[in-house]
Amino acid sequence: MPRKGMRSLCFSPRTPSFSTSRQSTTSESTASSTNRRRFSESMIEQTIDAAATIIMKWDADTSAYAKVTSLFYESKREALQFIRSVNELQKTMHLLVSDQGSRSEKLVRAQILMQTAMKRLQKEFYQILSMNRAHLDPESVSTRSSRTSARSSTSDFDDDDEIRTAGDSISEIEEVSSMAMSDLKLIADCMIASGYAKECMHIYKIIRKSIIDEGIYKLGIEKLSSSQVNKMEWDVLDLKIKNWLEAEKISMRTLFTGERILCDQVFSTSDLIKESCFTEISKEAAILLFGFPELVAKTKKYSPEKMFRVLDMYSAISEDWKEIETIFSFESTSTVRLQALDSLVRLSESVRSLLMDFESTIQKDSSKTMIPGGGLHPLTISSMNYLTLLADYSNILTDIISDWPPPAKSTLPASFLFSPDSEDSTAPAISVRFAWLILVLLCKIDGKAKHYKDVSLSYLFLANNLQHVISKVRTSNLQYILGEEWITKHEAKVKQFTSNYEPLAWGEVFASLPENPTAPITAGKAKDCFRKFNAGFEKAYWKQRSCIVPDSKLREEIKVSIGTKLVTLYRDFYNTHISTVGDERSARLFVRFSPEDIGNYFSDLFYGTVSSGSSSTSSSVSSHHRRQMLRSPLRV
Repeated sequence: MPRKGMRSLCFSPRTPSFSTSRQSTTSESTASSTNRRRFSESMIEQTIDAAATIIMKWDADTSAYAKVTSLFYESKREALQFIRSVNELQKTMHLLVSDQGSRSEKLVRAQILMQTAMKRLQKEFYQILSMNRAHLDPESVSTRSSRTSARSSTSDFDDDDEIRTAGDSISEIEEVSSMAMSDLKLIADCMIASGYAKECMHIYKIIRKSIIDEGIYKLGIEKLSSSQVNKMEWDVLDLKIKNWLEAEKISMRTLFTGERILCDQVFSTSDLIKESCFTEISKEAAILLFGFPELVAKTKKYSPEKMFRVLDMYSAISEDWKEIETIFSFESTSTVRLQALDSLVRLSESVRSLLMDFESTIQKDSSKTMIPGGGLHPLTISSMNYLTLLADYSNILTDIISDWPPPAKSTLPASFLFSPDSEDSTAPAISVRFAWLILVLLCKIDGKAKHYKDVSLSYLFLANNLQHVISKVRTSNLQYILGEEWITKHEAKVKQFTSNYEPLAWGEVFASLPENPTAPITAGKAKDCFRKFNAGFEKAYWKQRSCIVPDSKLREEIKVSIGTKLVTLYRDFYNTHISTVGDERSARLFVRFSPEDIGNYFSDLFYGTVSSGSSSTSSSVSSHHRRQMLRSPLRV
């Protein structure tokens, strides 16, 4: 019994200590839950009503005012309120779905309002993009920071009204551009958060792609096939290459850079959307831009200018490579990077091919025409002009030929005078290549020197052409490529050529005088020496007068070298033996030149004077020397 009574007491619903307490707690909990639900429903209803007020106000289907007015241009404050209301409506919809399911009448109403709001925002997004094309063009976007720095750099010129007016104008443009970008981002964030990213992206892609495509078209970039490029005359293709170089610069500085900046800012909340938009907008135009150099590189057209155009295009892409990798960094734009890289590869192959063509052109030159007076051969002039221009691209060429195997030296005759020294494995590839090309040229010039019947003239020809090569090297970037040691070695060869020339050209004159000019000799011997000297000097002078030494420094060195030795020797002989030949009448008969005359005649040499009949002309001889020559007993 006692057990039964205790069980009845503990579990009976009527027991006050248990039953009353449980009923009280349940009642309070139910009341609290009901109050929260009523408050929540009230807040939801208020949120939806508030959203409905502003959303329906800007519903273009029900309001004529909304149809012709822009929300963001009419009132920025109201536009911000519109965005806030839409964001709150979106949160409310999520709450309704979680609490009441998808059949809630409030949810249906909220969905209808959301659709109306999104329709409005799509219109606003389109209007801002369309109406601000000038302020949202890639150039305006990409150069905003540089404009700011440029404006600050002109702050010292505040007294200049023109600069101040221009600065105010730039500030106004920047402000409009910045506001438009801010509005676009606001709308994009709202639409993406509300699940309308696809619609937002669609509008953005259509308008922005049209701007990029229009920009590329205005820059003169068009779709061309390989066959079309091959059929073009070089002059036409050259113009297109020049145009491309300018277009590439503008595209990378403004067009693609500006578009990437704008895309990144508007869609900063979503990397996927950002990538999708930029790729679809820019990919096609970028591939078109970077595909053109590859077409040029593949063309078989040859022109001396082609090498430099190819190098210019290679330089343009390689200099902008970091920007290309940065702007087109997305995985979906990897094809743009690959196209740019393919063009670089093709261009480098073209450069190597053109260098081999250049070498082949030198080696195949078969002209046997002797240059009058031992002057410069056209092959030397054209080849060195070409090489000096190439040297201006030394940095680019270093990249292109760094891994190019050195030329096979077996292609040159073993007996060639300019045989290269022992191979220097430490020399840069570009130095080896340029030294080789000049070596091929000098080898060819050596072969052409053999066509001269006068050996002295062949040495003068070699000296002139090698001196021209050295001069071109010294006055261009070739001096840094080949180095001072190369120049010194080849200057020594010029001296060797002139040393060989002197005895062959003037040996008979020197031989007419005794080795010891002051030694006593008979009158007959003195007369004979003067007679031989007269004949030898006259013959050598008229023969050498047709020779030419274009390089003024080399010309003076040769004249000083020969003249000093000959005048000194002749003066000693003249002063010692002028009295030996007899009286003044005998002296006039046997002595035709004074030491001063010899020096004066030498000053007229090596200007390439051509003699004909009894007259001679020279573009470089002074009037004094011409008058002196007319008074001279020399005759042709």
